[in-house]
Amino acid sequence: MHHRIKATSSGHKRNAVHQDGPPAPQWPNYTGDSQFVGTSSSGRVAVYVDPTLGDPALQNAQDLLNDADRVVAANDAIFGTPGGPVSVIVFALNGATDGRGGADHMGCDYVTGAAIEVCASFGNSARVSGLFEAELSECSMGANLCGVSTGEALSRWCASVISNNALPDFATAPRWSRDGMPNFATRTDPTDRNADSTGCGMAFLSWMISQGFGLDKLAPAMVALGDSGTLAQLYASLTSDDSGNAWPKFQAAIQNLANGVTSDDPFGGVPTQIAAAKQLRKVAVGVRAEKVAAPAAGKSKIAAVCSPRSRRLLPPDKRSA
Repeated sequence: MHHRIKATSSGHKRNAVHQDGPPAPQWPNYTGDSQFVGTSSSGRVAVYVDPTLGDPALQNAQDLLNDADRVVAANDAIFGTPGGPVSVIVFALNGATDGRGGADHMGCDYVTGAAIEVCASFGNSARVSGLFEAELSECSMGANLCGVSTGEALSRWCASVISNNALPDFATAPRWSRDGMPNFATRTDPTDRNADSTGCGMAFLSWMISQGFGLDKLAPAMVALGDSGTLAQLYASLTSDDSGNAWPKFQAAIQNLANGVTSDDPFGGVPTQIAAAKQLRKVAVGVRAEKVAAPAAGKSKIAAVCSPRSRRLLPPDKRSA
């Protein structure tokens, strides 16, 4: 299956689109012509666009090209590891041009998942950057957290921070709250398509961030725990408290919220994480593409662990519960 998830114009003058460029990869869904827009300054991100969508999509693609190195540097800093080169195309996913078509790629690594699709968002390019980060972050999971609720929550948190919360309509924690707050802290849901389990993860990570554990601590710890790791185990590994205390303490914190769970960040961690990300990405700015490409010897191992299947990001009202 696929891993699938209003900014004004950047003010930068749009560069001329390159007529000649690297051949487009095979995309998870898109089958039309891929117009090459350019490669980011680091060489790590090649951007394409569906030419039939005209200037608004081209503006999205150009804005993404201008923003790509900021995104990859921040992503590297969050995971503590350098990522590999990727290609990304902007088109009308599910026919949408407001970003709600989500995003898509294949496996959770830079070998099988490096062809990324993002929905156009006319006049709101911050959403395109957020969708790009949602899929890019899954590539940095190194075949761990692949298609499970913990990995989905982590990728959405990364997208929220990197895009300055440009995807609020993708929120799942309020739905989890309305559905009675089922416990997905002591068990991990083996799917990335359940809004309740993803929503529990979003709220839990918000709580952990409010306890002083930033994404740069949470992401590597979650990757180390792997697909079978739980949020309760994440809590134990970072706090040295017993994992059995995670759920009751989390529930107590939820009950003390003045307004309940009305967003994916009920404990207000996004602003502090945005500020932290600005500092963290400076560490990764100088990373070069040739230093971060996945080694050939590791390809077969990665592919065996995380078989290529589409990883689709969608808003909660467009995915089955």
